[in-house]
Amino acid sequence: MDHALLRERLAALVSVESPSGHTEGLEQCHALMRAWGEPVLGRRAEVVGDGGTPHLLWRAPGEGGVLLLGHVDTVWPLGTTAHRPFRVEDGRAFGPGVFDMKAGLVAAFAALAECRDPAGVSVLVTGDEEVGSPTSRALIEEVAAGANAVLVLEPSQEGAVKTARKGGSFYSVDITGRAAHAGLEPERGVNALLELAEQVGALSRLADPGRGTTVTPTVARAGTTTNTVPAHAHLRVDVRAWELAELERVDERMHALTPSIAGAIVRVDGTINRPPLEPASSRGLYATARKVAAELGLPDLDEVAVGGASDANFTGALGVPTLDGLGPLGDGAHAEHEWVELASLAERARLVAGLIDALARP
Repeated sequence: MDHALLRERLAALVSVESPSGHTEGLEQCHALMRAWGEPVLGRRAEVVGDGGTPHLLWRAPGEGGVLLLGHVDTVWPLGTTAHRPFRVEDGRAFGPGVFDMKAGLVAAFAALAECRDPAGVSVLVTGDEEVGSPTSRALIEEVAAGANAVLVLEPSQEGAVKTARKGGSFYSVDITGRAAHAGLEPERGVNALLELAEQVGALSRLADPGRGTTVTPTVARAGTTTNTVPAHAHLRVDVRAWELAELERVDERMHALTPSIAGAIVRVDGTINRPPLEPASSRGLYATARKVAAELGLPDLDEVAVGGASDANFTGALGVPTLDGLGPLGDGAHAEHEWVELASLAERARLVAGLIDALARP
């Protein structure tokens, strides 16, 4: 496998900024991947777009086969590469999105070139995973429903593949109070910030640490000036759980929130975004992957359950066998120190190619 080519492709992909929903950047990334994928797959990619977010898809003819799934959007805003460009130090590549998950995409296309026959492989690269996949979820589910297996090239966890993921829900809590002068007549106001504080306390009681259910307030804002009783407040909430029943319990309680302060109005928007990826979805594929790794002389393949969600949650919920975390080794997803081990690109490409070959056997 051409290690220099893998490094060159990774540099090119990371150097194109592609924050979620940024059409121009996503299209530039698509151009690179089309040049890598179309000669190997022998078919043209189609661009499926909705709401200005294009997604890149190669469909395999007929039913069955394997779906390689990933996303090219990142959490990094435009301008990040100006002060943190792609670079390589001591065998590690750095840059925005290098670990999550552009290195995984480079490995995926290398695997297509390495496997015996990619005719039965579909490839879907989305552009909005980092914001909850609002425009790609239906497409992911439609393509995955016709596959026999889904291989997700999200980053590995210290080399371990991800055989279980928490599901997640996202909420906005908007509070309406009544403004008043904070010095002259604060009693005539309804303080939306105080109501927000009461709601944060109520939300903390929805969590269940024993079951691994977290309810985390993440963003809050309120008020306009120091001498005005706040008339409005806003809160965002992140919920994670291993079990769908827990997500449903919290969802019901979230939508039943009531104000604690007379005159305040509380409105909750949001729902369950991704169901959990349950271990049963990955069990068979993980066993196959361990066997393939041993046959190829690759390091032993460990498994891990993680709190973060991905598009694998959607495909696993369909009942389609799904294995996640097949991307290269590294660290720092969503962090400025994000890096990937260059040597692991070829290792993961060989593993994924071996999996494609194994799954294609009668």
